[in-house]
Amino acid sequence: MLELCKSPFFGVALSIVAFWIGERIHKKTGLSICNPIIIAIVLIIGVLLIFRIPYSYYQEGGALIDLFLAPATACLAVSIYTKLQLLKENWLPILIGCAMGSLASMASIFGMCRLLGLDEQLTASLLPKSVTTPIAISISQAHGGIVPITIVAVIFTGILGSVFAPLLIRLFRVKEPLEAGTAIGACSHAVGTSKAVELGETEGAMSGLAIGVCGIMTVLFSMFL
Repeated sequence: MLELCKSPFFGVALSIVAFWIGERIHKKTGLSICNPIIIAIVLIIGVLLIFRIPYSYYQEGGALIDLFLAPATACLAVSIYTKLQLLKENWLPILIGCAMGSLASMASIFGMCRLLGLDEQLTASLLPKSVTTPIAISISQAHGGIVPITIVAVIFTGILGSVFAPLLIRLFRVKEPLEAGTAIGACSHAVGTSKAVELGETEGAMSGLAIGVCGIMTVLFSMFL
């Protein structure tokens, strides 16, 4: 059994099956809390714990999935291209909104870390929580952060954005798709963007654009820390 689990195909197959189950549960219940990613994470952890499978065995296949993370994010450029005219008409509000979103995210984390007395290493690990994983890892490494903590923070932030974005949009009565999409992408990167795509084509395109812009902004802001 363990020899079979050492194969990279085990990690890939387990991830696909777990996410498929999460998708089915999400569609059947219609509840935001039943996010496919949350369900997949719980199922994968459960399988590894129950059958006492070392995480390193699963990661053999998980590393293959990681290879597709950056290309999948880059593919969001296709939806952005379809809204190119809208982008040209609103480039300044989008730029300012992304800058303020990145600044607010980093400032809030920095303030809370100082309030809770966390050291500089943990602060550096948590600062890039609202940008996509490849950029967040680079920022964390450059400032001496702990990469696994950064990854967990990024995933947790994305899941929160995906779960609560529709509720917050209704709560604050955001009617403009451009505003909603930009806000989701600025706060919860690619995971939140998957929810933005469900909300509408414009929301998805603007959220995908915000991922890239906010990533650049966060890199620039982190240089002054």
